[in-house]
Amino acid sequence: MKKLLLALLLVIGVTAAGLYAFPAALLASAQYLERQIAGLSSEQLEVANLSIHYYEGGPSDAETLLMIHGFGANKDNWLRFARHFTERYHVIALDLPGFGNSSQPHASYDVGSQVERVMAFTQALGIKKLHLIGNSMGGHISALYAARYPEQVLSVALFDNAGVTAPQKSELAERLEHGDRNPLIVKEPEDFNRLLDFVFVEAPPLPTVLKDYLAEQAIAQRDHYEMIFDHLRNRYIPLEPELPKIQAPTLLLWGDKDKVLDVSSIQVMQPLLRKPSVVIMESCGHAPMIERPEETAYHYQAFLDSVDG
Repeated sequence: MKKLLLALLLVIGVTAAGLYAFPAALLASAQYLERQIAGLSSEQLEVANLSIHYYEGGPSDAETLLMIHGFGANKDNWLRFARHFTERYHVIALDLPGFGNSSQPHASYDVGSQVERVMAFTQALGIKKLHLIGNSMGGHISALYAARYPEQVLSVALFDNAGVTAPQKSELAERLEHGDRNPLIVKEPEDFNRLLDFVFVEAPPLPTVLKDYLAEQAIAQRDHYEMIFDHLRNRYIPLEPELPKIQAPTLLLWGDKDKVLDVSSIQVMQPLLRKPSVVIMESCGHAPMIERPEETAYHYQAFLDSVDG
């Protein structure tokens, strides 16, 4: 409680001292407060010549929940979702190589390569069994991980995951087919608001100063993200032949208004899985754990309880 109070005072102090002058400090303070509320600490590990940054919390002897973010994102995407699980589970949310604070190697960023990097990460931490949770690209990685290493995976939860050809094309797929600009890559300041509108039905509130700062950060990474997106498309690994290899119970959770990856993907995935569960959240976009973290956590906990049962 004392740490939480100090964190809150820090945020208030930074805000009072210069909201517009120090957006980086304000963001860092807000992230620190969210970590304290979630019961997570910031950690770093060297794995295969890569520096991997991650959040960790909860009892070390409890079952592990490993959370894997999507394209252009980072471990902070899980903060408000993770707070619901650190009392009962050992929770880890990592920055994938190429994203967040982790290394950005001159290497391939296809999902198969990322699966092997995540595997090396779990081995370095000594994790023998785990529950996987992935959103978007992170869901693609999680599903492929569960197919390649079924003996390690207790369950897998896929939130609006990539990797399957949906019967109904998403708005993103149609735009890319027509040669339009990729709405997931921020090239100029006004693109950031368009990105939020594209990903969310109701975007989380952000002060203008933080929006501008996050837009600057995204613009600085645009060439890097374009390269990664090209790897994901040109070195694509379809999940359809991989899904039957997954032994673990699998939750398919989707926002019904997802413009990035259409909810009809579930129609393809469900028949291919051995133990599927399905949740479709109404009036929700591509990242339910950000847009509606409490409701998403409720559905995920119900899934975990069914697995334990």
